[in-house]
Amino acid sequence: MHTAITKKNHRAWAMYDWANSAYNLVITSTIFPAYYTAVTTQKKGDQIVSDQVRFLGKSFTNTALFDYALAAAYLFIAILSPILSSIADYQGNKKRFMRIFCYVGSAACAGLYFFDGNRIEIGIIFFSIAAVGYCGSLVFYNAFLPEIAAEQDRDRVSAQGFAYGYVGSVLLQLICFVFVFKPDWFHGLGIYNEGDASRFSFLLVGIWWFGFAHIPLTVLPESKPNGQRPNHNVFINGFHELKKVLAQLKDLPVLKTFLGAFFFYSMGVQTVMLAATIFGSKELHLDTTQLISTILIIQLVAIAGAYLMAKLSDKFGNLKVLFTVVLFWVFICVYAYFVHNAIQFYITAIAVGIVMGGIQSLSRSTYSKLMPPTTDTASFFSFFDVTEKIAIVIGMFSFGFIEEWTGSMRNSILSLIVFFALGLFVLYLAMRKAKHFR
Repeated sequence: MHTAITKKNHRAWAMYDWANSAYNLVITSTIFPAYYTAVTTQKKGDQIVSDQVRFLGKSFTNTALFDYALAAAYLFIAILSPILSSIADYQGNKKRFMRIFCYVGSAACAGLYFFDGNRIEIGIIFFSIAAVGYCGSLVFYNAFLPEIAAEQDRDRVSAQGFAYGYVGSVLLQLICFVFVFKPDWFHGLGIYNEGDASRFSFLLVGIWWFGFAHIPLTVLPESKPNGQRPNHNVFINGFHELKKVLAQLKDLPVLKTFLGAFFFYSMGVQTVMLAATIFGSKELHLDTTQLISTILIIQLVAIAGAYLMAKLSDKFGNLKVLFTVVLFWVFICVYAYFVHNAIQFYITAIAVGIVMGGIQSLSRSTYSKLMPPTTDTASFFSFFDVTEKIAIVIGMFSFGFIEEWTGSMRNSILSLIVFFALGLFVLYLAMRKAKHFR
């Protein structure tokens, strides 16, 4: 492939991270969790009077409902993505499905503009739909990686995507910062307080995601059909494709064991990323300024972390670096259990930032390098994504359930320690099986 065309595709592919990472930062990590907690919690000073909300006729702890909503969204996409991936491989229309999920997700983010304390159902439903759009588009986005990058370039290109994502999301976050903390500057836009500014930020995320996504959706090449007519009904063929991938794993012991490790440590990584702001708001009583500042620290440090892990993997090998990173996550969670003030939370944020981007980027590129040569990239990455999504479902549900059961979100951290420890052990087994893989 021509070098200029390849680099153009690399940049265009990475721009989708730039586009959709605004959702990941503003909606799942900073402004929406802080806004959601504020409008669903009754306080007297720093004391919580009530944190119970009603959704579809049932009462929930507000933060547990947040966790359950995300878990439900990820479960839905885990069931749906094999069906769509099978169709995408056969028809060669990965980009079409990526576009559909992008439009659904960005529209749902814009719809969160109408969410307030009197419309809990609207907030939760649009929040869940946005998560479905985000996760669904990533199934097909990730499947483009082995198509546009040679094996030796995948660590770098994967890291490039995450770096673009961090830069783009931080840029939009800073724009939203201005609206949230200077609402009096924007009365002409109907913004009179922090709540109005937060809801306007959700609208901006939808516009940002929709707008910048058209760069990759225009530049990326159309996928080639694999030419194999599905052997089963379209609604079950994807699961048969996953079954075929599972059967191939029997002859790929390193990839099989790596996926086991990825499954366990993803329960921890994704839950930390999705629940960090809720934890800081509810357990540590941090205000919106402190929370957003903390997440920005994580994003900025993570840019360097993603490239650092790519460099280290070139020198020491993917699995060894991943093992070290997961071990670092164990220590982070142990420390986080004892965090009681803002300074300690900032320290934890810096540590998380160092390894957050690295572990995501390196996991994706490691999987693509361990994959056998195949034209069914969407099916293989569907298996990868389903593994991650089920891990997130278990992680988020456990986090919310333990909080409701024990009455403290802090106790939920203990489950994360267990998840990371299991991932570390299985990753060690993968390293022992990998004699020649770096």
